[in-house]
Amino acid sequence: MDALAPPPLPPRMPMAPPRGGQDDAAQLRLLSVLHYVMAGFTALFSLFPVIYLVLGIAVLSGAMPVDSNTASSPGEVQLMGWVFTGLGAVFFVGMLGMAGLVGYAGRCLAREQRHTLCMVAAGVCCMFMPLGTILGVFTLVTLTRTSVRERFAHGATPPPSTP
Repeated sequence: MDALAPPPLPPRMPMAPPRGGQDDAAQLRLLSVLHYVMAGFTALFSLFPVIYLVLGIAVLSGAMPVDSNTASSPGEVQLMGWVFTGLGAVFFVGMLGMAGLVGYAGRCLAREQRHTLCMVAAGVCCMFMPLGTILGVFTLVTLTRTSVRERFAHGATPPPSTP
């Protein structure tokens, strides 16, 4: 060997491919499916307030007799029926609305459209503990990445056409 020759360089380590591209698309598809599942669970749990709605209607119609010894007036019984009916209806419609929002956000995630709506739906998901909170946080983390924002800004790539 030559005494003046430089020492050999260590072998180069292969560089990891940059994040984004297919990785982002796969994560958005997975989040889309999980949003559909969360919307289904929310719609299912929206049936619980229907119990209060039915109970209130039963009290108002007289189908469910209320002990007159515990109520001081018939007006109180009627008020209780209206409160049960009103709150049951509000919670039922509200939860169905949330289920619709989360389901629509799943569709928008798959199509890479409406970034702000997807962020809002992820925040709404955080209210449904514990699974919705996990889904909402992961969705927010994914949607705040620069590469994902760029995907939403450029729109979705059209799916390949099949002959």
